Amino acid sequence: MPASHFAPQYRADGPVRAGIPEHGRIPRYYAVKTELLWLIEALGEGTALPSERELAERYSVSRVTLRQAVGELVLEGKLQRRQGSGTYVAPPKLVQPLSLVSYTEGMRRQGVDPARSVITVEHLPADDVLARDLRIERGDQVVHLERVLLADEERVGLESTYLPEARFPTLLEVFDPTTSLYACLTDRLGVEFAEAEERVETVLATPREALLIGTNPALPMLLLHRVSHDDDGVPIERVRSLYRGDRFSFVARLRAEGR
Repeated sequence: MPASHFAPQYRADGPVRAGIPEHGRIPRYYAVKTELLWLIEALGEGTALPSERELAERYSVSRVTLRQAVGELVLEGKLQRRQGSGTYVAPPKLVQPLSLVSYTEGMRRQGVDPARSVITVEHLPADDVLARDLRIERGDQVVHLERVLLADEERVGLESTYLPEARFPTLLEVFDPTTSLYACLTDRLGVEFAEAEERVETVLATPREALLIGTNPALPMLLLHRVSHDDDGVPIERVRSLYRGDRFSFVARLRAEGR
């Protein structure tokens, strides 16, 4: 499929020239992928994609080439496969702010019903990394909460939170782990979140994580590490959050230093 077949439009939210190099030589699957993006926009959310055979004939490519293009769009969250039904235009990604806002609040702002499925509630001795991040001694007890994150009953992530037990000895007595931990800490235990350090990276889920989230192990995931502090700079929690890359994006508001 020649590059002249395309009529890329300027889009600030997309790659320049639709990702097509100036020499115009592109893999056939990518040419199809670009065409499918225009088709997806025209069809709209929730619409079924035409059959594989119809699309292969439309773009004059083999089914193998078409499957590669569709597969990439599934991984990117533009399309969704439904077993026994077909391939559909996916809904927009959920947007979680990179700020001191809980998962619950972030979802509710988008009109999404947040929930959590509890996997693990346990006491653990702190290893070297936890001891350093929480400023406790190695071997001190921590409370570990592991929960699957849900959005409108769809599994979208997995979160592990570690808190120093000596600071929160009554946490498990007053906290319902299916609800917001931030709300409990602030409303029931009087904790004030002041700042956090957060690191974001891309990873692949482990077999266990993929099973819990209900996703393909080959699907790219967004991994967030966060250590939150109170007004005195004392660590409150250490959190490891794993989000589906096809369903989530993150946004941060930046300001110039000193302003």
